Amino acid sequence: MIFENKTIEEVDVWVNAGHVDDFPEDGGSNILYEGEQIAIFKFSTLNKWFATQNLCPHKKQMILSRGMLGTEGETPKVACPYHKKTFSLETGENLNGCEDTIQTYPVKVENDTVFVGLYEKK
Repeated sequence: MIFENKTIEEVDVWVNAGHVDDFPEDGGSNILYEGEQIAIFKFSTLNKWFATQNLCPHKKQMILSRGMLGTEGETPKVACPYHKKTFSLETGENLNGCEDTIQTYPVKVENDTVFVGLYEKK
């Protein structure tokens, strides 16, 4: 699998990440899929779900799933709990003006099951 920002229509594979109750309200958890850690966020305050890479690009730690959720203007974001670098949950953009971005993935919920969209290598 390759992990890149694409739309829900471009998804090749939907991975079952778990039941909606497996994820904390206004928080995150992660799954391991084919050796890759993916952070999944249940942003209850906004009634939205998001998924990103779990790796914080700043210090290369698998920590984003334990990050703090919030917004910057209208943009939902996650802040690394160690370094406080913030990233858009929609685009992966680093909101601190740094060059590092993170991967984001589509999420859908069907029958109380959370799915993350992934893509085949081209």
